[in-house]
Amino acid sequence: MPVSKTPREIYGELFEAVQGGHIFADSKTFVDSVPKNAPAEVIGRFMNERDRDNFDLKAFVLRNFDLPDSKHEVAAAPAAANVQLQIENLWEKLTRAPDLRERHSSLIELPKPYVVPGGRFREMYYWDSYFTMLGLAASGRVQMVRDMVDNFAYLVDRIGFIPNGTRSYYCTRSQPPFFVLMIELLAVVTGDDTVRIRYFPQLRKEYDFWMAGAGELGHGRNAIRRVVRVGDALLNRYWDDSDQPRQESFAEDLALAARCDRNPTDLYRDVRAACESGWDFSSRWLLVPDSIATIRTSDIVPVDLNSIMHRLESVLSEISAQTGDRATADLYLGRAEKRKAAIQGIFYDGQRNLFVDLVVPGWGPSGVLSLAGAYPLFFGLATVEQAEAVAARLRNDFLRQGGWVTTLQATGQQWDSPNGWAPLQWIVFEGLRHYGFDDDAISGARRWVDTNVSTFERSGRFMEKYDVEDPGLTASGGEYSVQDGFGWTNGVLLSLLKHIR
Repeated sequence: MPVSKTPREIYGELFEAVQGGHIFADSKTFVDSVPKNAPAEVIGRFMNERDRDNFDLKAFVLRNFDLPDSKHEVAAAPAAANVQLQIENLWEKLTRAPDLRERHSSLIELPKPYVVPGGRFREMYYWDSYFTMLGLAASGRVQMVRDMVDNFAYLVDRIGFIPNGTRSYYCTRSQPPFFVLMIELLAVVTGDDTVRIRYFPQLRKEYDFWMAGAGELGHGRNAIRRVVRVGDALLNRYWDDSDQPRQESFAEDLALAARCDRNPTDLYRDVRAACESGWDFSSRWLLVPDSIATIRTSDIVPVDLNSIMHRLESVLSEISAQTGDRATADLYLGRAEKRKAAIQGIFYDGQRNLFVDLVVPGWGPSGVLSLAGAYPLFFGLATVEQAEAVAARLRNDFLRQGGWVTTLQATGQQWDSPNGWAPLQWIVFEGLRHYGFDDDAISGARRWVDTNVSTFERSGRFMEKYDVEDPGLTASGGEYSVQDGFGWTNGVLLSLLKHIR
């Protein structure tokens, strides 16, 4: 079953008038709205009324659309007596039934219940969900973990990949491919060794999405879509199959294009690719750290993405061997070994003692130090010597009063200093533990937990991100106000509490 058309495809001139005119403070409001009548009828009314002297576009939208429902907002939820009880209450607030899709909505219907992040994020998101599922598992909500894995498998079967989120306008890009880790988590919490084999078709299909076009590389061409060839290794980058302004941030993208001299389609592609990374936005993607106009995501080969892809290749090799397909197992294993060699080699910056992103075409280090450099530890890809150097770098430069800071640059972007994010705290914590740096891991985790708890005690909320330089301040940066809820914060907090207390 194909995904429905996007709001821009459906509403055309009405879409561009509403989104380009900043009718709502949050550009996501309109694309999440549902028409009260058939779209053709609404468009007909707009065409008939728009040239009238007293035409009010916002009033027209309010008459003809139901805006996103705020009844599920968690901000008004009364605070429980303690952190763990509050998170248990929030799972109910953040859970959506599989039948919530309304006719002509941009929401992609799912067959099973699922958990949303919260706030303006009213749909299921890809990489967020893995960290949320860690908390669901810690809460004993195994069925919800299973349901969400089934939903992601359904998306792969229906769309061919897992989109950024379950909206039609997200279906030109994915997010960091954590589906393989979700399946491994499900296998652990159910004690079912057959889980990986059961989802093998979807894992393989997702891998094919990320590697699409690889056979066309060579003869002077080293990159196509999400694949980059470096020597004899196939690596990956973030990409988006559209080069148009984001529908959920349409006015913002148009304004950005208007104030820089770049080809707009190249600019839009790089903005969208950064959204596929989940790090939207960060100095990782910027040529000039404080200028979003210099975004160059498609020129970056990210260390975190390639670490995840190594795990996917390794698991595909193991499953293929289990099912007796030795040739396919060797194919995946060979690719994984070449990718690992690249991670230990060209991705490791021996001068800075951290794994870093690469920049094409010279394959040199990007120069931006970030917590993405901890991913090779999380996946066990670093040598012992590299892990020791990275642990020292994390301890000396990234550990702050409230946890580990995302990058060392303060740019005003939300994935930079002074902010810390739950998924990266988990990656660093587990990466350090993997190599035996338990004291470092627990020290950072306790600071992050204390930040979460103190904010909850002040406000009754769990936030999307936190200021780890000064935990008493509210985190800032980004295209929208800081959100609360919050799926992955709750999940990581519950998981860390089980490890350190």
